Amino acid sequence: MKIGILQTGLVPSELAPEHGQYKDMFEALLAPKGHSFQTWSVVENDFPQGPEDAKGWLITGSRHGAYEDHPWIPPLEELIRAIRDSGRPLVGVCFGHQIIAQALGGRVEKFAGGWSVGAQDYSFPEGTRRIHAWHQDQVVEVPEGARTLAKSDFCAHAALAYGDHIYTVQPHPEFDDAFIQGLIESRGPGVVPDDQLEAARGSLGGRLDSAELADQFDRVFRGGRVEA
Repeated sequence: MKIGILQTGLVPSELAPEHGQYKDMFEALLAPKGHSFQTWSVVENDFPQGPEDAKGWLITGSRHGAYEDHPWIPPLEELIRAIRDSGRPLVGVCFGHQIIAQALGGRVEKFAGGWSVGAQDYSFPEGTRRIHAWHQDQVVEVPEGARTLAKSDFCAHAALAYGDHIYTVQPHPEFDDAFIQGLIESRGPGVVPDDQLEAARGSLGGRLDSAELADQFDRVFRGGRVEA
């Protein structure tokens, strides 16, 4: 199945040589499922012609806020609504989770409670899953018709489903320990409180349930039911 990746951010330049771009992380996560991929770097104003350019769609994370004034955000929101109306599968992660909610009538803001970084526990219908996070922004109001499928003590809407063909998550199943370590060193200092960076370092090396989220993404892409 051809998955269109809408890349909404770029990996920090000092990390890209080792880790690649976000599209590469998602391809590594999902390629074992038998999918093929084409990427449009919407953050650089590279857009597909429309939903018909791929069988399913995935929106990546980004350092940008969904509420920020960037010229590529309004056309991305239009494309999100067009994908929804087409009935094609759509998956969003972190910024992708947030921009889909915003495009469909929800609200995103910089969370007053601060940051969530490193491996975090989330309550899903199937049980607790431990997945890496790196965010301050959150979905604070859910669009009409969406249902919340996961949460944590820090994030009330950590996974959302819209019918059975749109599924979005706040955490990052595509991030491994090495990339989080790189973010701690390159993006964390002076931005994320030191105690949280230390806690994130301490979370490395343990169990991660990223593969379970990859399985859920695959089910959505193949037209399966979103777990409720």
